[in-house]
Amino acid sequence: MKYRTNLYIFVAVLFVVGAVFGALIVGALTLEQQQELAGEINRYVLSVDGTAHASAETLFWDRFWFHFKWVMLIWILGIVVIGVPGILALNFLKGTLIGFTGGVLVQQYGWKGIVFFVLSVAPQNVIAVPAMMIASAAAITFAVYVVKHRLLLQQQKGELLPQLGMLTSTVMIMLFLFAGSALFEAYLSPVIIGWASAYLPPPNGII
Repeated sequence: MKYRTNLYIFVAVLFVVGAVFGALIVGALTLEQQQELAGEINRYVLSVDGTAHASAETLFWDRFWFHFKWVMLIWILGIVVIGVPGILALNFLKGTLIGFTGGVLVQQYGWKGIVFFVLSVAPQNVIAVPAMMIASAAAITFAVYVVKHRLLLQQQKGELLPQLGMLTSTVMIMLFLFAGSALFEAYLSPVIIGWASAYLPPPNGII
């Protein structure tokens, strides 16, 4: 339990560092990149309204398959053992993407961008991010078990099948959480974005 707790903390810290890094990237963009990105964000926000949920089913499957491929990649990286650095990189990348999104919204819309981020981006990630961390911790635990009991010890001890079963079952359970995140993102987020976009100030044009 102590090992698992330390592993969860490590993965969480890695995610937070990625989020901070993503927020800092915003300030490093060139003026042309800032203006182009600001325009894209503004067009997206203005295009979303209360009728966006008409294609909710399509959006759900799109987001679910995105999460499915992400978590299956974590599963595969854990099984091949040497993929542990890749698992850590995925968690850092996830944090970077979320941090970058939040940084753009704040720079573009000020304090209202924070509110918009909390309403439109944070809710589904409150589900998806912990699910990703749990799957990552399970994959790393399996990889460490293989290294410890199959590679380092002179006499191989411990069965791999139960450990693989634990990893696979954990990933399957996390898929249900990812499905919940996709449901929220498909059916509720467009409505929230459409409602909140009416209260956003005109875009700055420069991030």
